[in-house]
Amino acid sequence: MGILRKLGATTTAVAMVGVGALTVATTAEAAAPAAKTVAAPKVAPRTVVAPLAATKAKPKAKAKKTVILPGRRHVAKQCMTGRYLCINKKTRKVMFFVNGKLVAEGDARFGATRTPTKNGTFKVYRKSKNHVSSIYHTPMPYAMFFVGGQAVHYSADFRARGYNGASHGCVNMRDKKKIALLFSKVKIGDKVLVYNA
Repeated sequence: MGILRKLGATTTAVAMVGVGALTVATTAEAAAPAAKTVAAPKVAPRTVVAPLAATKAKPKAKAKKTVILPGRRHVAKQCMTGRYLCINKKTRKVMFFVNGKLVAEGDARFGATRTPTKNGTFKVYRKSKNHVSSIYHTPMPYAMFFVGGQAVHYSADFRARGYNGASHGCVNMRDKKKIALLFSKVKIGDKVLVYNA
């Protein structure tokens, strides 16, 4: 099937050859024998199948990842269910929630650039009230380990120097009463979430 179209002074012939192939020729070329034209092989058109969920629902606006509680605490939504030790690097807070209720909280300090505190979801797998680091030989009272050798624990250095120092990856707390309260409430198996928000 051919379609002729005038473009300026020349006439262009457009013809469909096979499925999905299109040839264009000027008037002079259209008059020449079609021996040089090679028909494209017939190929079935590709079928694109959309995911089932995408076809049923309209796109929703992105849900907020955090909620703001009194005192401008930015808390990840997942911390509001179950038992969660939530650690927000941006606000420098450690907060312990049980079914959405804030049980205890305190200021936090994190790892240095070369020894960062890992982000992610973990579980408290060990508690040690009078722990001493086997690597750095420093006291880590009220240690609650959540990944590798990283733990939430009291730090005398954090109490003395504040944010002028950093840990080797642990989450330091400077208030001994608050970390003692956290230690008494948190159980092995409780979830830990470390995040920036």
